[in-house]
Amino acid sequence: MTALLWRDLALAVRAGGGFGLGLAFFLIVVVLVPFGVGPDRSTLALIAPGILWVAALLAALLSLDRIFALDFEDGSLALLATAPLPLEGVALIKALAHWITTGLPLTLVAPALGFFLNMQPAAYAYLLVSLAIGTPALSMIGSFGAALTVGLRRGGLLLSLLVLPLYVPTLIFGAEAVRRGVDGTGATAPLMLMGAITLGCFALLPFASAAVLRINLR
Repeated sequence: MTALLWRDLALAVRAGGGFGLGLAFFLIVVVLVPFGVGPDRSTLALIAPGILWVAALLAALLSLDRIFALDFEDGSLALLATAPLPLEGVALIKALAHWITTGLPLTLVAPALGFFLNMQPAAYAYLLVSLAIGTPALSMIGSFGAALTVGLRRGGLLLSLLVLPLYVPTLIFGAEAVRRGVDGTGATAPLMLMGAITLGCFALLPFASAAVLRINLR
């Protein structure tokens, strides 16, 4: 499992499809928002939590189709399916590699980008914690969608349509946690609900992804 994780991390960094593309998209969206809504600092501070979460979600979406597609095309996925490592473990490692190359960089950079949106200083910690809890769920849900569409030509659009509705609960609780952090009303409840979603995704979706992959590899 460790060798597979290092292999996927190396491929993502060399190709630039995960780490560089998602981070650049996240930066561009956040920088463009003030041009679209105007330079009013109070308006930017009000919408900053939602904008940062939506931008992180869309940035994570960009590289989902690469989770299984490249291995499917060169036959590596078929070899992994016959390896001693269970296919459930392969799906889990693929999702973890996607989070390390996409979700983790977005989480670390987001507080700095909040400065461009005049986000309140009290919100930085809540933004960091909410993204750290929520982005693993985005990668796990995305890997399930990638497993469903692997082998389909031009499956990127279908993947987006399948995955985006499943992202909504994480988006709602993540943005709400940051807003409550700013207001001082307590963000424990949305953070705990988001954590429950993440744990549920890691408990169930590796098995669902593996089952779908076995069907697609027949």
